[in-house]
Amino acid sequence: MTTYTPAEAAAISGFSLDTLRYYEREGILPPVARTAGGHRAYSEADVGTLGFLKCLRETGMPIEKLRRYGELCRDEGTLPDRIALLEEHAEAVQRELDALRAQQERLDEKLAWYRGELSARQTAAISS
Repeated sequence: MTTYTPAEAAAISGFSLDTLRYYEREGILPPVARTAGGHRAYSEADVGTLGFLKCLRETGMPIEKLRRYGELCRDEGTLPDRIALLEEHAEAVQRELDALRAQQERLDEKLAWYRGELSARQTAAISS
């Protein structure tokens, strides 16, 4: 069974060591196994969980909801609750994406206008 040191888990997940400790302390991440010497030993499953937590965090899930998700994941009878929490977050992400797409369209329109103006000025300058 492959295990990772905290530094390796941090490097793979993109989280800092402080964040890994915080997530474990706050119950966002389940307790991590320890070596005989008392050092944390992250499993493949832990690293996979960290990867998904990174996805949730980067898509704007607040810490309170991450904490709730972590709690739910420790109880096998909470699949419907996990689905509901993730569906709610997916809807929030979709709204954000829709808003960004609308903003991108406005930027594209303005860029097209500026490029048209520049082209017209260059054409007028050549004709002069």
